[in-house]
Amino acid sequence: MEKNLSEQLNNLQQVYNTITEFLVNYSFQILGAVLIVIIGFFVAKKVSKFIVVLCERKNIDITLRTYTGHIVYLTVLVCFLIIALGKIGISVTPFVAAIGALSLGAGLALQGLLSNYGAGVSIIITRPFKVGDTITIHEAAGEVREIKLSSTIVRTEDGEEILIPNRHIVGEIIHNSFENKLVQTIIGIDYASDPEAAIAAIRSALGGLDFISHKPEAQIGIDAFADSAINIGVRFWVPTRNYHECRYRANRAIFNAVRDAGIKIPYPRLDLDWKGEKSWNHGG
Repeated sequence: MEKNLSEQLNNLQQVYNTITEFLVNYSFQILGAVLIVIIGFFVAKKVSKFIVVLCERKNIDITLRTYTGHIVYLTVLVCFLIIALGKIGISVTPFVAAIGALSLGAGLALQGLLSNYGAGVSIIITRPFKVGDTITIHEAAGEVREIKLSSTIVRTEDGEEILIPNRHIVGEIIHNSFENKLVQTIIGIDYASDPEAAIAAIRSALGGLDFISHKPEAQIGIDAFADSAINIGVRFWVPTRNYHECRYRANRAIFNAVRDAGIKIPYPRLDLDWKGEKSWNHGG
């Protein structure tokens, strides 16, 4: 019993001596490493905040400056952590090699995602469109609601949200009509009517609609000389978010204006000229 107790006391003494020796030999290194990490957090925060403020002064998009701030923060903090590990005698070379191998594997596995992020940064820097613009890419069209690093979200007039991966935007043909969208329509008038009177009536009707954009002005003129009518072409811009509603209201206003001006809207007409002979054969 006394022998076991003596062995336990010896083991505890050895542990105590080891800890004491470690603290005596490495206490200043540990304290220095802790101080380096604390300073690292402080410096990383300050540098990150400085970068965000600098980007804000340069009117860089909020998404890009937030993303840049996070990257700078992590980069500075990792540098201080490496210095702290070296301070207590831990070699960081194996960690660097492991991180490199993991980064390569993650890059290959997440190639599509990383390409979306790269395309997102390109969109934010070049700014081919902004939130509130109306864009058309392939068959997707709508008002831009949000620009993320990985994707762009557009919303249609019907309230549908379309998520477009950014890699499908960069390098493609983008139609950007900004906040408005073009409406094109045609109304036919009789050849006996005055086209100038029709154009004036239509321009007056569109001028009374407050939802129609006047920058640029509506374009109205003779579009074509059809078989039974003079086609008056009309082009104007309305807000994208209620495109169809505005288009229907404008078409009704155009029709009423032309009718009230006494201008005839002809129906398609086809004249047939029948020439033939009948022969009567009376048998006797």
